[in-house]
Amino acid sequence: MGYLINTSMRRARLWFWLFITLAVFFFVKYSPYMQPPVVEENIPALVETEEPEKEEFTRIGEKILYDVVMGKVRIGTSEYRHLEKTELNGHQVDVIAFFTDVVRFKDRETIYSDSESFLPVMVKRKISRLIKQEHITEEYDQDKFILTITKKRFGTSTRTVKKDKPIHNAILLPFYARKPLELEIGWSFTASLPQREFKIRLASIEEIKIPAGKFKTYYFESEPKQIKIWMSADEHRVPLRIEGTGALGYKMVMREYTPPELLRSEMSPDTPFLKSQL
Repeated sequence: MGYLINTSMRRARLWFWLFITLAVFFFVKYSPYMQPPVVEENIPALVETEEPEKEEFTRIGEKILYDVVMGKVRIGTSEYRHLEKTELNGHQVDVIAFFTDVVRFKDRETIYSDSESFLPVMVKRKISRLIKQEHITEEYDQDKFILTITKKRFGTSTRTVKKDKPIHNAILLPFYARKPLELEIGWSFTASLPQREFKIRLASIEEIKIPAGKFKTYYFESEPKQIKIWMSADEHRVPLRIEGTGALGYKMVMREYTPPELLRSEMSPDTPFLKSQL
């Protein structure tokens, strides 16, 4: 009898502890109070970042020094400088300074050109021949194709030139050909100068040798035949040799080149005509 009671008690205790064990198991597994805290990951939102704007390409600071040659004789120098932009008549314009210094003749020109088309807007000149000086102002109305030239020497004289298309400037003409993004043989444009009109055509790609070195160039020639331009066939497109744009019949051959300020740190010192500049 006592044996049966003890067996029943042991069995009851066993069931009791089994119940407690199962109760604890289910409490731990399913109770919301025993679940590990949910950690929300701090996932950054996808924010579209704007790419930094590319700096507008500019030739500010560019300088080109030319030898002025008559026949085979060097008679002086010319220098092209691309200066800071300025405002003229409410519009932003490029400013080019061009100095020519040859025997018994000096010409100082400040050329204001449209920043988009590179066509001239105004030119101010000071010409010196020995002790004689002359001041000339050229005003270009490119909408009406009118050029007004005012000369001051002993007195003041004014004359007007009317054309049927935009009017170019002889100094800017070789640099106007730098504009196209791509150049192919046969590409051309019409240059309407005050005295005469030319068609300037890319005739060939050829090598030339000048005091600054040997270069692969774009060669332009005019119709009627007079103007010849050799421009470096690279990203800089520097007019290396220019013939037929001046009234005195001389030619200009590049001697030194200083690149634009923003390009100086990026240019390779292996570029032949930059070796002395970097």
